[in-house]
Amino acid sequence: MQRRSRGVNVGLLMLLSQVFHVGINNIPPVTLATLAVNVWFFLNPLKSLYHSCLSVEKCYHQKDWQRLLLSPVHHADDWHLYFNMVSMLWKGIKLERRLGSRWFAYVVTTFSLLTGVVYLLLQFAVAELMNQPDFRRNCAVGFSGVLFALKVLNNHYCPGGFVNILGFPVPNRFACWAELVAIHFCTPGASFAGHLAGILVGLMYTRGPLKKAMETCAGIFSSSVEYPRQQYHFNGAGPSGYQNHYGGGRAGVYGEGHRNYDVYTAGLSEEEQLERALRDSLRDQGNTRHGPAPYGFRLTPEEEMRRQRLHRFDGH
Repeated sequence: MQRRSRGVNVGLLMLLSQVFHVGINNIPPVTLATLAVNVWFFLNPLKSLYHSCLSVEKCYHQKDWQRLLLSPVHHADDWHLYFNMVSMLWKGIKLERRLGSRWFAYVVTTFSLLTGVVYLLLQFAVAELMNQPDFRRNCAVGFSGVLFALKVLNNHYCPGGFVNILGFPVPNRFACWAELVAIHFCTPGASFAGHLAGILVGLMYTRGPLKKAMETCAGIFSSSVEYPRQQYHFNGAGPSGYQNHYGGGRAGVYGEGHRNYDVYTAGLSEEEQLERALRDSLRDQGNTRHGPAPYGFRLTPEEEMRRQRLHRFDGH
């Protein structure tokens, strides 16, 4: 096993400073383990960057498929590691608390492998379409592709708001694409295809069949997998935001005064979500049969009839 030189790695020291500033006890276990694995392989690389980077030539033509596992956890230098891991720290804390540690570990592992596969497909397609064989030799390392996939996932759960990119406010839902272009122009050595592969994998999860396929595979291999859970809070206009779900049933609140309801199941229409929320409100302690709609609900006559119908259905 090769060991990096013992020179001062300022980026690594800054990363450790960030971790201790946040507090190790405040970092969820899978996020902390991901940081530790990447730092370990930076200090103790299994192979040199030349033998761990990902390219069509090395993986497909030379059948060196282990690079799919090695490339995400190897970094070019300490600053490459620092920027990737600080981004992972921020995204991991938010997503792991929302999805649960088991599912988040499953997501990170799947994204790591799929991002590499999609990267190879993109490089191969560009080489063939543009008749540029050099694209098959482009070699990439680092966790950036996985981070772009996680960013798509995070923006999917928290679509509102703006981020500042190069001094310009960009809506959250377009932030991935804006960062992709900005990094390409500001950092010419960055892998455009690697970052694009991450975005595509994230979209496969949020808008494509990937999440359903992962749930199916998890159901086949284990009945104890912790499926992703997200909770909506409601006001008079319907779903208005998200809340994190922490261990032990404790909810992390984005907006005080909102009410928690049963876990939202993907695929329900807005009307079905409202019916579920109303049904749960009828079960709550302290609500009487003829009591007012809870927490500021203002129901139309049609919704009030539906409420009474659900009330009779539940046997109250």
